[in-house]
Amino acid sequence: MTRTLGELAALVGGEASGDAALEVTGVAPLEEAGPSQVSFFSNKKYRAAFEASRAGAVIVEPDAAVPAGRAVLRVANAYLAFARISTLFHPPAAAVPELAPQAVVHRSAVVDPSAQLMPLCSVGPGASVGPRTILHPGVHLGEGVRVGADCVLHANVVVRERCVVGDRVILQPGCVIGADGFGYALDLAGEGRGPRHYKVPQVGHVVIEDDVEIGANSCVDRATLGITRVCRGAKIDNLVQIAHNVVVGPLCILASQVGISGSTKLGMGVVAWGQAGLIGHLTIGDRANIAAQAGLARDLEPGERVAGSPATSDVRWARNAAVYDRLTDMRRELRELKKQVERLEQEKKP
Repeated sequence: MTRTLGELAALVGGEASGDAALEVTGVAPLEEAGPSQVSFFSNKKYRAAFEASRAGAVIVEPDAAVPAGRAVLRVANAYLAFARISTLFHPPAAAVPELAPQAVVHRSAVVDPSAQLMPLCSVGPGASVGPRTILHPGVHLGEGVRVGADCVLHANVVVRERCVVGDRVILQPGCVIGADGFGYALDLAGEGRGPRHYKVPQVGHVVIEDDVEIGANSCVDRATLGITRVCRGAKIDNLVQIAHNVVVGPLCILASQVGISGSTKLGMGVVAWGQAGLIGHLTIGDRANIAAQAGLARDLEPGERVAGSPATSDVRWARNAAVYDRLTDMRRELRELKKQVERLEQEKKP
C-alpha cells in the first residue's frame, strides 16, 4: 500500500508542506524511518532525533519549527494523526468466518456465521458470539455469556458465566472477566471446627460496554450482587485489578498494576497511573487524575489531581517531596541550631 503525503494530509485534516506528491509506504520511529516512511514529532525531548531523521516526512503540530528542506504534515494533534495513519497501513485483522474443528461449541450456544472461532476455544451453554467477532485459541466463554459484534478476544481469555461483552471490545491475552469477587465473612464458631473465613457467594456479573480495551492478565471481578461495570470507551492496561461492584466510568484510563477495591465508582474520564491503589466504596469525580503509586483513601472532586500515599494534592505532594529530599540536611541544621540556643541560654545565666 502506498499513499501520497497529500492524501495522508487529507485523511487527517492536516496540511502537507514540502513534497505533497511523496509516496509513503509506511510508518516508523524517527530514528528508524527511511525516505519512503512517515514519522511524527510532538515532544521537544526528541528534537535532535527529529532533525537527524531520514524520514521522508514527519507529522508535526502547527507551531513546530522545521529544518529547511524537511517535508512535514502539519496537523493540530500530531500523535492522533500518526495513530490514524498507522491504522491505515496496519488495519486490524478482519474475521475470517470459520468454526475450527478443534473448537468446542455447546449445542445451545449461538455463534454468528461471520464470526471466527479458532482451535481450542470453547463456548458454553446458552452463550452467544456476535458478528465478525474473533475468538483466539484457548478462549473460554461460560454459560450464558454474551459477546457482541466486531470483538477480538485474544488467547486464553476467560469470560465467566452470564457476563456481557459489548461491541468492538478488545480483550488481550489472559484477561479474566467475571472471576469471583474477594468476599469472606469471619465465622468465629466455624460449625464447631474453629474460626474460618466463610465465602460470600458472588452471584452478580460483569458488563463490559462498547469500545473498551482491557490489557493482558487484567481481571474484572463479578459483583457480589448486581453488576461490576466497565463503561463505554474505557481503556485498561495490563495487570489491572478491578474488584466486585466497581464502576469504571466512560473513557477512563487505568495504567498498569492499578488496583481498585470493591464498590468504588469512577466518573467519566478518570485517569489512574501505574500502581495506584484505591480503597473500596469511594466516589471519584469526572476527569480526576491519580498519579502513579498513589494510595487513595478518600473521595475526589471532579478534576481533582492527587499524588503520593496517602494521596494528597499533587502540588502539595511535590512540595512535600522536595522537603523530604532535604530532611537529613535539615536535621543536621536543626541540631546545630539547638546547640547554639543552648549556648545562648547558658550565657544568659548569672
